[in-house]
Amino acid sequence: MSAIEVILVDHLDRPTGKMEKLEVHEKGLLHRAITVYVFNSRLEILLQRRASDKYHCGGLWSNTCCGHPYPLESTQDAAERRLREEMGMTLKLQPVFELSYNLPLSNGLTEHEYGHVFFAISDELPQMNPEEADDYRYQSVADIEQQIKQAPEQFTPWFLHTFPRIPAFLAAFTASN
Repeated sequence: MSAIEVILVDHLDRPTGKMEKLEVHEKGLLHRAITVYVFNSRLEILLQRRASDKYHCGGLWSNTCCGHPYPLESTQDAAERRLREEMGMTLKLQPVFELSYNLPLSNGLTEHEYGHVFFAISDELPQMNPEEADDYRYQSVADIEQQIKQAPEQFTPWFLHTFPRIPAFLAAFTASN
């Protein structure tokens, strides 16, 4: 993994500094992140399976894409950049909500993030970057809920934490668009 700096923040998402991404995850420091959910016209979620050789959570299913803004990069620009980098999709994303979480990962790393969540609706098919994702599928909210009940270990910790909020925000999002 190349040295990428992320933005350290306080509990109100105010920048407090920057640090190399792996070090931040090793130390469990709060930092800014982005999470993207793309839905098709049937309102199914585009899920990705993280590439098996990712430094954490490889082979697990997750939201469409996620990542971190670079220092001086807006969350909007970061979300749209990561969507292009991971899934080969160029979409105008809309910010929907923010949340914070502190989740241990299986390899001793910690996802302690202040996350900005973005949505888009598109029937465009992804052109995955194999270094980021090795599979994708569109799945209904109800089917995902059932799969999480049956096999939560197939999903990333942040997806398990964020997903329960998605149906209510999706309803509001579609009503306003």
